[in-house]
Amino acid sequence: MKKIKALLVCLFFWVIMTPCIAQKNTAILPGAYQTEKYFPLLKGKSVGLFTNQTATINKKHLIDTLLSAGIHIQKIFTPEHGLRGTADAGEKVSDEIDSKTGIKIVSLYGKKNAPDANDLNDIDILLFDIQDVGTRFYTYINSLQYFMEAAMANHKPLVLLDRPNPNGFYVDGPVLEAPFASGVGKNAIPIVYGLTMGEYAQLLKGEQWLKVLEGNNQLTLTIIPNKNYTHKSKYTIDVAPSPNLSSMNAIYWYPTTCLIEGTVMSEGRGTEHAFAYIGHPSITNQSFSFTPAPRIGAMSSKLYGQKCIGWDLSQKNPPSNKIDIALIIEMYQSFPQKDSFFIHPKSGAPTAFFFNKLAGNASLMEQLKTGASEATIRKSWEPALTQFKTIRKKYLLYPDFE
Repeated sequence: MKKIKALLVCLFFWVIMTPCIAQKNTAILPGAYQTEKYFPLLKGKSVGLFTNQTATINKKHLIDTLLSAGIHIQKIFTPEHGLRGTADAGEKVSDEIDSKTGIKIVSLYGKKNAPDANDLNDIDILLFDIQDVGTRFYTYINSLQYFMEAAMANHKPLVLLDRPNPNGFYVDGPVLEAPFASGVGKNAIPIVYGLTMGEYAQLLKGEQWLKVLEGNNQLTLTIIPNKNYTHKSKYTIDVAPSPNLSSMNAIYWYPTTCLIEGTVMSEGRGTEHAFAYIGHPSITNQSFSFTPAPRIGAMSSKLYGQKCIGWDLSQKNPPSNKIDIALIIEMYQSFPQKDSFFIHPKSGAPTAFFFNKLAGNASLMEQLKTGASEATIRKSWEPALTQFKTIRKKYLLYPDFE
């Protein structure tokens, strides 16, 4: 009888614990967690690490993890917003010495956007780990490209620790046209391109989009993939990738509302809900209001100190699997002075409009001006989107959403 009771107790706990064990075994783990796969590549080497505040392993920063394992970090390279992710958007960041570790930090969003030969002459291997949000105008993919080009030019092997794409479950938006290439979009990809950093690195290399410097076109690239991730996954980020994307709501709205940066309306910088609060003092058909003001990571922007009337998206989910172009149409139609809705550059050239740089073409602006429907706008995207999706399939590391 005692044996039967003991067996029943064991069975009871097995039933309870099995789901927990299964959940643990299927949890999505970024590449950085697979230390057994990349530590051997770094041991005994002088490492150049590209990273920021998002590179964590169980809430411990990758820098601390590497140093604890006896791996020598020679230099740290940082993107827009700096190592700690607190600098304003577009703010130039200077080189410094990290006060905690004494390691030299080289900013790649200041005087230069890529390490040069002097930066790399005392480095054996490069390591890249950063959390992206999966939109063309988010500058981390440009930083990846510059870093890959520097690795290639200086004959340095590159190890990329992949991380899931929180907007990686769909592809949408206009594909960038070459004349509109800029710091918020370099290559012919749509606004939402549905690739992780590792997959995007493969695309850059495979499509030969990397700039060949000094005649060298060979790059030794090792990608440490995510575990248990697919493009159907809805991955939640636990560290803000930049100061104005502080919630998953903002990250999901960002592919849509970042377009507002190219207009005179506030995209919510200077509030606790950047990219979810949208408005302008002249809007009259909405009841929600907010007043942007300086805060860490958004010390200066549009309409600070002015009461803006508009839209509160902070408690609303965007449409599933698409940019909410209907909302952009609504915002344009709600603005009383249509001829001053878009920020106008001095030259007046179509390629100089920031809205067009964000959109990747001049067509979307004209479509909004002429009152084109969402269906018409979407139809104009289809040919280039179809072509991109075919290219994208070649570089997937994970099961797709379709």
